[in-house]
Amino acid sequence: MVTSIILLNVKRHKINDVANLLTDRSEVSEVYSVSGKYDLIAIVRVAENDELSEFVTNHLSKIKGIKKTDTMLAFKAYSKHDLEVMFSI
Repeated sequence: MVTSIILLNVKRHKINDVANLLTDRSEVSEVYSVSGKYDLIAIVRVAENDELSEFVTNHLSKIKGIKKTDTMLAFKAYSKHDLEVMFSI
């Protein structure tokens, strides 16, 4: 499983529209509106890197209102919940 975090700059009047379009995609597990230098963050989970490439280049590039994206690949997940489950008997 490949997990990526995609940071998006979106035209202000299109934030809700873009978020809704992203949540309609099976590759997107979560979308957050955030403060700071980005407007939205999308968590994308796919089986292989080729699927991520396809999503970013063929889908994101066609959504009107997206000005810029930065895509990061997650190497390892650290979760307090997972650690608690692992050490509970």
